[in-house]
Amino acid sequence: MKIIIAGLGKVGERLCAQLSSEGHEITVIDQNAAKLEIVVSRYDVMGLCGNCAMMSVLSEAGIKEADVLIVTTAADEVNLLCCTTAHYLNPDIHTIVRIRNPEYSEQIYEMKNSFALSFAINPELQTAEEIDRLLKYPGFLRRDVFAKSRVEIVELKIPDSGVLCGLSLNELSSVVKCQILVCAVVRDGKTLIPGGDFIFQPGDYIFVTGLPHELTALLKALGVITRKVKRVLLCGGGRISYYLARKLEKNGIFVKIIEQDRERCHDLSELLPETEIVCGDASYQPLLESEGLRDYDALVTLTGTDELNIIISLYGKDVGVQQVITKVGHTDNSHLLESLSLGSVISPKELCTASIVRYIRAMQNGEGAAITVHSIAHGQAEALEFKVDEQTLHCGCPLKDVPTRSNVLIAGITHGRDTVIPDGQSRFVRGDSVVVVTDGSRSIHQLNDIFEK
Repeated sequence: MKIIIAGLGKVGERLCAQLSSEGHEITVIDQNAAKLEIVVSRYDVMGLCGNCAMMSVLSEAGIKEADVLIVTTAADEVNLLCCTTAHYLNPDIHTIVRIRNPEYSEQIYEMKNSFALSFAINPELQTAEEIDRLLKYPGFLRRDVFAKSRVEIVELKIPDSGVLCGLSLNELSSVVKCQILVCAVVRDGKTLIPGGDFIFQPGDYIFVTGLPHELTALLKALGVITRKVKRVLLCGGGRISYYLARKLEKNGIFVKIIEQDRERCHDLSELLPETEIVCGDASYQPLLESEGLRDYDALVTLTGTDELNIIISLYGKDVGVQQVITKVGHTDNSHLLESLSLGSVISPKELCTASIVRYIRAMQNGEGAAITVHSIAHGQAEALEFKVDEQTLHCGCPLKDVPTRSNVLIAGITHGRDTVIPDGQSRFVRGDSVVVVTDGSRSIHQLNDIFEK
């Protein structure tokens, strides 16, 4: 497809990399000539320097022939004007826009058609929702849900000692005594789809598929003791903290925010009357001690600087905070992040990019497109959910007889209200939904792409 990306920040550049690698024809627009030159030289894209909200610039970029416009500049107002102008020039174009200002949240959805928006996304709100989900189920580093929340893929790190160390995958079920499936492992920065003779080692990150109650049983079998989160400390008072604190307040959870900017503290105290706001430097150890960091069930580091978030999270882990969640903007050094005790690592850029790519794939593939797509294993693998239809091959065949491609795993099958973690005798039929895990070595656009025909 012909795609125009306006705005080359973190999300815009990540989209260039992802979508150009999938074979789309990409044109990028940005007012920063130096940034534009870097992106054009790095990826297989065309570049245009200018104001993306201007008719002349959009016309020069080929808006009338484009299938999709993605707008991710730093200014919400420019993003909205760009989409409206693009729709005027090409009424058939799909417009995807990033909107970040909380004041626009409600009216954007009410005025979606007036602004000619096909899909609007708020990365900060999306990140807050993801963190809220993690706080509800402490013990997992990450949770991705499928089949209307009936099946999950969760991430765990194997500690230096414990029941999993030195255990083979074949022995796992007899030890943990619950129905789960290990669908991927990250070891030394590399992703593996494990076989039965795979031996777990300390430091491995394992990605496990299971029904929610089975995953709870897994935590108990592993001796992971968790308690319900009642007190949360947020470091940094940006938009994510605002959205998250608002959600936690509604759930009756005590929230404290440490923010350095005095004016922002004043704004937050008015917006969040039930949240305690502290003005200070969250990286200052004596301040964290005086605010009782050790007494909190969860620490979430949400400052605008990755280095500060990492330092604060490491300290939180060191003093024994049960659950630590670290926001990072740059995930390029994922291997370095893996070696640190940062708890759950979450990236608004990655979440936003994944949502937009999912929309593009759905457009491209129509009825056969994935219902849900999640990037797992630190971005090196994907978990996708598909609907089985009349075009799907091998319906009704036992999975042991189904010729799937290498490094592809069927991780869940949902039939009506029943979901199973499959074995060799399991089958899928038309109307079912199927969760598939792939190592990302090849793109999976439709369910039939996983088969060796």
